[in-house]
Order: sequence, then structure tokens, then C-alpha cells
Amino acid sequence: MITGALTHAWVSRLSFLTPYLIFTMLLITFCKISWKDIRFHPAHLRLLLIQLAGSIGIYLLIHPFDEAVAQGALLCVLAPTATAAAVITGMLGGNVGFLTAYILFCNIAVAAAAPLYFSFIGVHEELPFLLSVWHICRQIFPLLILPLFVAAALRRYVPAVHRTLLSIPRLTFYLWTAALVIVTGITVDFMLDQARTNLKTALALAAVSLLLCCAQFLLGRRIGRRYGDPVSSGQGLGQKNTILALWMAQTYLNPLISLAPAAYIIWQNIINAGQLWHKNKKTDSSRRDAE
Repeated sequence: MITGALTHAWVSRLSFLTPYLIFTMLLITFCKISWKDIRFHPAHLRLLLIQLAGSIGIYLLIHPFDEAVAQGALLCVLAPTATAAAVITGMLGGNVGFLTAYILFCNIAVAAAAPLYFSFIGVHEELPFLLSVWHICRQIFPLLILPLFVAAALRRYVPAVHRTLLSIPRLTFYLWTAALVIVTGITVDFMLDQARTNLKTALALAAVSLLLCCAQFLLGRRIGRRYGDPVSSGQGLGQKNTILALWMAQTYLNPLISLAPAAYIIWQNIINAGQLWHKNKKTDSSRRDAE
């Protein structure tokens, strides 16, 4: 993020790479999925309802007061679960299989819902409804759903390529880092143009993203606790694919809205760092007690 901010004048020109980076990250994630382990859990439905109904609900609640903040709030709830959430879940002792399945269901659901939502509130709202939905579907569906079919095809017909992708365990992390540098550069570039006239809105977007980030982690853990796995549900609802959310904001909404998911990156990483610190501290304490 610091690199992107310092080099924003140059990396912002690489914005065309963002969809390809997102596609590749999802492809690698779906390559790791074993279809035998994909099972729908009752908690999945609860989490999906919060994302789909909650996102439009929070938008309608804030919309009468501030349209920009309402759109930012919608994105912070609607954005699908981050591919890196499975890694954090494993480190925290959660159910990786549960979360991996949710990443799949969540992306499919967002791919179906986002065109409908953006057709009403996005840059193409002046188009006829069906034409607007089609225009957005044409770009979102290939980005979110096509990686799923490509991963399945590679597993069955080109297993050598499939194995190669799986043999580089940190590839997703490096791709995510590159995408984060680019989208941070784009956001900072825009922030510098807007800061003087939209400082109040920028602060409001950051504050709303903080509240929603904390709320979703807590609500997810509360749902998961009913099924004996608070970690997985907490990460599934709270840890977002902010790279995708940033791209959506810059593509379909006012680019100023990208400040909400940009701030969300900071908040969710602070929460994840705190959870990992607490888990390690607890583990170290148990080890000392055993000795």
C-alpha cells in the first residue's frame, strides 16, 4: 500500500491489469478446491443473506443522507470473501474446507447480484434496466465465474498445468500484492484530486467502512458460534476481497467510493493481526502450562 501511494503517478497507469490479476487469483483459489469437499452448510445461507440483503439494506438506510457513503457501505458488505481468508482461517484454527466452499458460493452469489445492484445505482443507471444489467454482467460474470470453469477444465484435461499452479503456494499472495499496489496507486491518485473538495465525504467513507468491518467480523463469529466454528464464519463475512471491491467502485460507481474498500483493507488487516497475535499468545501460554 505504501509503495502504491508513493508511486501512484506511475502505477495508476497499470489499472488495466487489475481484472487479469483478480481472475488469476480466483483461478488459483478454485484450483485448490476439491469438489468432493464442497458441501453447503446452514451457516453459508445465513452469511449469504447478510451479504446480499444486508448490503442493499444498509444502502437504503444511508441513501437519504449521503449517496456516496451509502454506495461505499453497500460495497463493504457486498464484496465477496477474500481468497486469502482461507489462509488466515487455517492459521486461526478454523475450518478451511467450510471457508473454501463459502468463497465459491459467495462469488457466484455476488456475480448474480452485483449487476442488479449496480444497474440501479451505478454509472449505467440511465440505460434501460435489462440493457444495464447485461452491460454489467458482461464484465462481472467472466471475472468471477469463468475462473471456476477454467479451474475445473485444467484439473480434468490439463492436469500438468493444474499441478504447476498448485506447486507455487505463495503465488496468490504475490498477485494480491501486485494488485494492491496498483489499486492503491489509483485510489491515491484520485484522492489527491478530490481531497480538497470532498474531505468530509472521504472521512465519512473511512468511518463507515470501520464500523461495517468490525460489525461483520463480530456478526460472522456470532453466527459461527452457533455451529461450533466462530473463526470460519467470522473470516467468511468479515475478510473481504477488497481488490475486487476497489475495481467495482472505480468501474461502476464514482471513483471516490473506492475510499471505503481502501480503508477496509486497513481495518481488516488490523483485526487479522490482532486475532493472530491473540491466537499465538494463547498457544504459547498453553505450551508453557504443559511444560
